[in-house]
Amino acid sequence: MKTGKKILFIHPLGVNWQPGKSDMARIANIMPPIGLCSLAAWVEQHGHQASIYDCYAFPGQDDRILDSVRRDPPDFVGITTTTSSFKDGVRIATLIRGINPRIKIIFGGVHITAFREVLLRDYPIIDYAVVGEGELPLLALMDEKYTSLNEVPALLYRDGGNIVFSGGGQHCQMENLDELPFPAYHKLEGFPKAYKLPIFNYPLTPNVSVVSSRGCPYSCSYCDRSVFGRGFRGNSAGYMFKLVEHLNKNYGVRHINYYDDLFTLQRKRVVEFCNLLIESRIGITFNCAARSEHVDMEMLTLMKKAGCWMISLGIETGDPELLKKHRSNCDLEMIREKVALIHKAGIRVKGLFMIGLPGETEASIDKSIDYAMSLRLDDMNVAKFTPFPGSPLYADIRKYGTFNEDWELMNCTNVVFVANGFTEERLDERFNEFYRRHFERFYVLFDYVTMIWRSPDSWLRFLSNLTDFLKVTKWFEGKKK
Repeated sequence: MKTGKKILFIHPLGVNWQPGKSDMARIANIMPPIGLCSLAAWVEQHGHQASIYDCYAFPGQDDRILDSVRRDPPDFVGITTTTSSFKDGVRIATLIRGINPRIKIIFGGVHITAFREVLLRDYPIIDYAVVGEGELPLLALMDEKYTSLNEVPALLYRDGGNIVFSGGGQHCQMENLDELPFPAYHKLEGFPKAYKLPIFNYPLTPNVSVVSSRGCPYSCSYCDRSVFGRGFRGNSAGYMFKLVEHLNKNYGVRHINYYDDLFTLQRKRVVEFCNLLIESRIGITFNCAARSEHVDMEMLTLMKKAGCWMISLGIETGDPELLKKHRSNCDLEMIREKVALIHKAGIRVKGLFMIGLPGETEASIDKSIDYAMSLRLDDMNVAKFTPFPGSPLYADIRKYGTFNEDWELMNCTNVVFVANGFTEERLDERFNEFYRRHFERFYVLFDYVTMIWRSPDSWLRFLSNLTDFLKVTKWFEGKKK
């Protein structure tokens, strides 16, 4: 009987914070590498063995990883990276190659999918690269049921001195996501307590992030849809509920963050899922992200009854002309109405904004801040626009400003693109002003006070990291315009 192969999955940390500042991203939010957990469960379901090292949750694991490679060499090492963590992935792969040159190194994720052959050419440490979703290509590699690597779908590999792409891409996606086993969260050290949602974004612990769909049909200028595509595929309501039961029963999970781009796109799925939660009386609460055109009062009322605690709405900018240039189906008045509806249903609202988009002006930032202040937002996230490889804007981005393409800094928390008419320092000033104006509102401050009993764990985390959070408040004390 043929024995299965072994694969070691690695989630790199990446050194991607502004020099001289604390890495507040890790302090405020540590999300499990859901993609790697899904791949680990998938290959094990097919007779192989998988383990995971999450260097984001537990930095400084080089020695442990290398000891594991020496002690029990895997056949493959699979590394998934974002743009900002890619070079750290290469660094770890190089260390592993130094220990055992026979191990095959596989890279996957958004960065490799965007650049494809270029990365294999420039980084010879990479043996194989998966373009798009990983399940089918990875299983084909590990099963070794091919006579030529060209039979493995969506694979980049070397043939002599040539770099070859086998083809496939989005044609080898998992169409029925219910065929996937539950993600192997148990492969993560310290799960679930080692993982934390953004502070003040949940009522109870333990909590965890879950993905229940793939793909997005919209074509916004700043988004890279190259991995999951522009179609939409979602788990059934029954699958979603069984996963909730599994996480609650086996790990004591009490709150779930659905990390889907468009959780509410398929209304029927959401209604069925909420009804299952209500009937079960399981007591789980959850967050999700939505576009304003895909929520209505009837569904919101049901979601609240099922335990929905907060909905994040992508708004991006309060300048209607700028929004029209960058986002599909823009309507600021509709967004305003839906924010009010979500509040009426008793659900918290988090507004997601972006600063520094191509075409941004001082006036457009003023409009964004004024618009945000006119909405009753409980929480807010402002990202610094980053031209990610694979996004529609990336190819011509230098027409609209200066771009410091330092991959390690491309994480939406550093200014890497400066729109014409701005300086990096000025964009940082306006960014800080945006947040400061939000936190100066009395009802926002009062809401955080009430979190003492609504989200007690958040306050414990805040107090235990008080020095770092106080540093952040000083960043926001920039000059007022």
